[in-house]
Amino acid sequence: MNTTTTETPATRSFSTPVLAPRLLLRLEGLALFAASIAGYFALGGSAGWFFGLFFLPDLGLLPYLASSRVGAFTYNLTHTTALALALGALGFALGSSPAMLGALIWLAHIGFDRALGYGLKHPDSFKNTHIQRA
Repeated sequence: MNTTTTETPATRSFSTPVLAPRLLLRLEGLALFAASIAGYFALGGSAGWFFGLFFLPDLGLLPYLASSRVGAFTYNLTHTTALALALGALGFALGSSPAMLGALIWLAHIGFDRALGYGLKHPDSFKNTHIQRA
């Protein structure tokens, strides 16, 4: 005997909101951006260094001049949180403020890109990102 019921809009007792994955990824990016900036300045980082180094990870775009496959590889290396977090952890373990501050600038950049909708790249096209596929 099957006692399961199928929920329909007419029988639903409450509404469960569904947030689109793309929106969530962008909000996560915004949160990462804000938290990284707060951490950077809380550790005594200077605005000059912050703004001077903020776009450094975008050097990973240059290999796109050679091919989209090579460009996607280098862009993803410079725009993954794993490497920036590893730098921050290493800086923390060694007591290196410059490494921790650099990691926070790097994370702020990644968060900024994600908040704007720029994601990790697939090798077939610059515009084909993990956020567009979400």
